Amino acid sequence: MSAAAGPPRVAVVGHVEWLDFAVVDRIPAAGEIVTAAETFELAAGGGAVAAVQLRKLAGAALFLTALGDDERARRAAAELRDDHGLELHAAIRPRPQRRAFTHLDARAERTITVLGDRLVPHGGDALPWERLVAADGVYLTGGDGPAARAARAARVLVATARAADALLAGAVAADVLVASGRDEKELAGLAELPAPRLATVLTDGARGGRWLGPGGEPAGAWPAAELPAPPVDAYGCGDSFAAGLTYGLAAGLELPAALSLAARCGACCLTGRGPYAAQLASPAG
Repeated sequence: MSAAAGPPRVAVVGHVEWLDFAVVDRIPAAGEIVTAAETFELAAGGGAVAAVQLRKLAGAALFLTALGDDERARRAAAELRDDHGLELHAAIRPRPQRRAFTHLDARAERTITVLGDRLVPHGGDALPWERLVAADGVYLTGGDGPAARAARAARVLVATARAADALLAGAVAADVLVASGRDEKELAGLAELPAPRLATVLTDGARGGRWLGPGGEPAGAWPAAELPAPPVDAYGCGDSFAAGLTYGLAAGLELPAALSLAARCGACCLTGRGPYAAQLASPAG
């Protein structure tokens, strides 16, 4: 894929969730009560985490999303714009912001309970969809069919398998599909999607992952990146990985090199508390 002149222009089309985190020694068993050593809350979700990682890599990132109309939604927008430097454009829905509760345990694992239906942007929303035509890379985490088609106007489109409904509704083939190699639900849905133009990337956590060619044939594998510090928590690692992959392809890297950068992004995220504290600060970092 051709390299962009200067940092690639990148964007995310997707969702935001308001996250409540509780740091615990272990996940409570049924009927058990545990006391959190630490609690915190912030704006996150797959779209937000990927957009922040892309902003750190590229210097700027456009984020097209949808938010609720309550105080959590307003706080989320302010955090993402003011604290994380995103160019955020959000359609406002007359409903509470979607939330999630996350346990972070001593093994650095995250366990998530989502509260409410996902809020995603629609192609009919008054958002600057025309900006995506000039984008070198877009990461899609959610939307409707017209939103997916607008995202497809970018030179490179990476999409999570969890955006299957948008891809199907828009009859859109991503350049790269990203799915968890251990999530049976995601794997089962891949067969229904339009075949990706370049590859399907299947992640496998600390074991790295593998990718399939456009026809579904095994095409390669990559190792996990070395951790720069001890692991802290896994929330946001997969979304940071996908952002690194999107950035790499948008910058003109071949798939193996883009996956190596993506693995570094996931590894760095694992070493910080919450999704943003330790994300890779630059592609050369």
